[in-house]
Amino acid sequence: MRGESLEKLFEESINSINGLRRFSDSELDILARADKAAGEMAASEFECYMKHEVNMQAPEIAKKYRLLGIPISEEYGGLGSNHLIAALAKERLGQIGLGFSSFFNVQVFLGALSIQHWGSEAQKSKYLVPAAKGEKTLAFALTEPEAGSDPSSMSTAYSKSGRSYILSGTKYLITNGSIADYIITFAKEASIGGKHTAFIVDAHSAGLGRTRLKEKIGLFTSDTAMLEFNEVEVPEENVLGEVGKGMKVAYSGLLNGRLGVASGCIGIIEGSLNAVISRAKERVQHGKQIGKHQLIQRHIAEIRQNLEMAKWPTYFAALQRADYEKDINNKANIEEAELRTALAKKIASRLAFESADRAVQVFGGFGYSLLSPVGQLFCDSRVTRIYEGTDEIMELKIAEEVLGSDFEAFR
Repeated sequence: MRGESLEKLFEESINSINGLRRFSDSELDILARADKAAGEMAASEFECYMKHEVNMQAPEIAKKYRLLGIPISEEYGGLGSNHLIAALAKERLGQIGLGFSSFFNVQVFLGALSIQHWGSEAQKSKYLVPAAKGEKTLAFALTEPEAGSDPSSMSTAYSKSGRSYILSGTKYLITNGSIADYIITFAKEASIGGKHTAFIVDAHSAGLGRTRLKEKIGLFTSDTAMLEFNEVEVPEENVLGEVGKGMKVAYSGLLNGRLGVASGCIGIIEGSLNAVISRAKERVQHGKQIGKHQLIQRHIAEIRQNLEMAKWPTYFAALQRADYEKDINNKANIEEAELRTALAKKIASRLAFESADRAVQVFGGFGYSLLSPVGQLFCDSRVTRIYEGTDEIMELKIAEEVLGSDFEAFR
């Protein structure tokens, strides 16, 4: 019953857009595969969540259904689809929690798309093709212990040595960090006032230490790590983009990632709604089904409203990405994409957390357990208001776009 209801919510999303923008047969096929993959992942996600273990079965299932290359060009092993299809696929995956959804976000939105946008043909052949096929795993190492919302303040540094660069520093809270084959890493030139550069680092390089971080509030099935670079040598051909232009790579990656977070949050809201509907009909208190109590109905109505409010800014941002993709250096396109993505991420993440919180309230004491269908959604949803840009940074970005660049309050 639970799976069937989740599938119906996903079908509702597809149909609501299909009435405005007709999907092709190939696009519908991708969405059908995402639906099947989510159904296959559900059992292992729950089992691994209870054990607080990274779910390594989920990436294999995604590989089986070719989901990790949805927005990647067919030339590089992907499906050549668009951000809307990728967003809808991630919505379905988010219904079962954000563990694999976080893997997907980094692998596809931050990792693969960054290489497709900024990589050389040699880098695309070596790193993008196997990533799109699910044969290699990517990570995106930007955050540091003291550099989160302001990534430009990072302390990880690099210096040139012959035809290589030497990286030293620490990266923190890196999704896929301890399981990745290749890590897109950002570092600052060691000299005073040095500029930032992005590198593709082989995860098995000498001097690179990786520690899995298990002490988290949620996301137990997702790998999170601390990376320590101790004079790690990176060949100059592994510079991603241009030397000194690393922040352009970082911000474009975050732009992609924020859309992915918003999409997963829609799934969280759908998962919460599905769970409370079942609970409201099945549980009896004070002589009647709790769904007949008006205050319980209020929670359900609010979650349903939240779902509608989260969907459309996210879908619009995904559709708008087509203009950004035409020229990722066009200032007007960048500003519009940043505004739409910030709106989607801020709205969807807040409403996802609120919806999961309401779902816990409807479930009562059982909702405070990870054994309940809403405990995991509650724990996972909290981080969405932090990673890929905090609520506060999203609000500042939105305000800047409204007021103009003279009112920029960050960077």
